[in-house]
Amino acid sequence: MPELSHRRRMLVLAICCMSLLIVSLDNTVLNVALPSMQKELHASTAGLQWTIDAYTLVLASLLMLAGSTADRIGRKRVFMTGLVVFTLGSALCSVAPDLETLVAFRMVQAVGGSMLNPVAMSIITNTFTDPRERARAIGAWGAVVGISMAAGPLVGGLLVESVGWRSIFWLNLPVGLAALLLTLRYVPESRAPKARRPDPLGQVMVIALFGCLTYAIIEAPNAGFTAVLPFAVVAVAALAGLLWYEPRRDEPLIDLRFFRSAPFSGATVIAVSSFAALGGFLFLSTLYLQNVRGLDALHAGLWMLPMAVPTFLCAPLSGRLIGSVGPRVPLLIAGVAMTASGVLFAGFEAETSNVTMFIGYVLFGVGFGFVNAPITNTAVSGMPRSQAGVAAAVASTSRQLGQTLGVAVVGAVLATGVGSSSYREVFVSAARPGWWILAGCGLVVLVLGAVTSGAWARRTAERTAERLESAEVREAAGVSASVP
Repeated sequence: MPELSHRRRMLVLAICCMSLLIVSLDNTVLNVALPSMQKELHASTAGLQWTIDAYTLVLASLLMLAGSTADRIGRKRVFMTGLVVFTLGSALCSVAPDLETLVAFRMVQAVGGSMLNPVAMSIITNTFTDPRERARAIGAWGAVVGISMAAGPLVGGLLVESVGWRSIFWLNLPVGLAALLLTLRYVPESRAPKARRPDPLGQVMVIALFGCLTYAIIEAPNAGFTAVLPFAVVAVAALAGLLWYEPRRDEPLIDLRFFRSAPFSGATVIAVSSFAALGGFLFLSTLYLQNVRGLDALHAGLWMLPMAVPTFLCAPLSGRLIGSVGPRVPLLIAGVAMTASGVLFAGFEAETSNVTMFIGYVLFGVGFGFVNAPITNTAVSGMPRSQAGVAAAVASTSRQLGQTLGVAVVGAVLATGVGSSSYREVFVSAARPGWWILAGCGLVVLVLGAVTSGAWARRTAERTAERLESAEVREAAGVSASVP
């Protein structure tokens, strides 16, 4: 990629942030609309889970493929294709006649979305080569998630109340079109120096792992353990197959050598944990506010502000802290705040008091605001620039997988607790195990943030980078790139 002026780099960052905005906005807006969808489409709790997880599941399954494909054939080309497919999928979702069709069109959306965030992050990584400038750019990127959290529930609530839930998908149409035209004009094309070969078998095993695992978790409360056992077995077999097969490929879909870096491995698990907490938090909050407290979509959206505003304010601060002192401090703050939020809801029944519920929302917003930037920065820092797309895709995959599992697990726990009773009668007690799960996710962020950000962890990252770079040199010289 040619060296760009500061103004052009800022414009590229803004365009990439537009893609993140429509993807993030889509999730936050959809959560507010869930109760309206439930009434109109006669959906069960599992049906509501699938409207979210059909999207995040496909997204998680295809992100690594999209990242490696973008490195191979051109990041701008893949990014523009993603904008077209995502915008088209949004238009289709707005006219879905039933739940099954909506889920199918959400999957179309996800195919496009898989080509956006990891590719945009790869573009940012290759545009901002200075570490401090890159950390600030990633902080701004993370602030967009806060904007979507603040704007999504309010805009979504207003649209749901005034027009109907279908209108929430219209938001993506003008933003997607504008981002497409600006990308065509201002974003330069870039690709990795050496193209990576496709890995179709690895891709099939990733889809089997994520799909079967999610299905088993969501459907277990209704179908029973025996019915979902075959899917659990397939998921385990797919995981074993990936661990055996991928290291034997010269150019695997998932380069397991990355995980020799403690910061990279830590960032991956932290991403899964923190976004599982986010998915579960939004799912429980939305159903509680509308189905138990009886709030309309707009007022339920207003209750999300105590979480959204701290996320928006803390994300750029997190990026600046990473640029000056590294990722440890933001991760520790995030871990403490998210754990405290989960404990407050689980141990003190925060839903029963406006004050404690407000505090719980603020704590979660602070934690999530601080956690996003260090995930991305740690995942791509130290990796060869030619591997930026794959490394960023692994981080993005971890986020989406975490959100998928968060909705699946917390939704399954809630469905089991509610049973045949009404939400209004038993919700607080049925949701308590889910809140403890979210507190556990925050504790994982805290512990791994401390362990994988010290001197020992940095040394493992340096050794991993040296091995990867040495392997690239040997590949360029025509020698096998396998690492003993």
